[in-house]
Amino acid sequence: MKEEKRALLREKLEKSTIYRKMEQVQTLMDEYYIDGVIGLIPYGIGDIISAVFSMIYVWFAFVKIKSIPLTLAVLNNALRDVVLGLIPFYVGDVIDFFHRANRQNMQLVRGFVQGDESVIRAVNRKAIQSGVFIVVFLLSIVALLWSLVALTQWILSLIGFV
Repeated sequence: MKEEKRALLREKLEKSTIYRKMEQVQTLMDEYYIDGVIGLIPYGIGDIISAVFSMIYVWFAFVKIKSIPLTLAVLNNALRDVVLGLIPFYVGDVIDFFHRANRQNMQLVRGFVQGDESVIRAVNRKAIQSGVFIVVFLLSIVALLWSLVALTQWILSLIGFV
């Protein structure tokens, strides 16, 4: 009975309009290299525009599938694509032509919806990586703020304000 319910849900998701739109975005951005071309827009604007197209996968994972691990894994790919695209001297732009974040995200979504165990393991691994990165990032911000406060107090004590 559970398997029939899963099959119906899987069929409903795969026939949804948003699922077809994700496949179209993946085809346009990665198969026709639109992601790489958009990445050529200077000052990181092209990479931000490309990231906006990746939000369709994030929305689908978070709202339709309601999976935090899949959402984190998709965000991991999207953010990695942005960071790689920001590498200066057009190196990031060249990488954008070969790094297929939209294809990876579509494979993760498709495999997750179909219940592919290897994809689910990959999703969980990427979700853990994303979680660790978020914790490290937040700790870095706290450490930076603490250092800034300590430095400010030290400078003020040198001047005689404290």
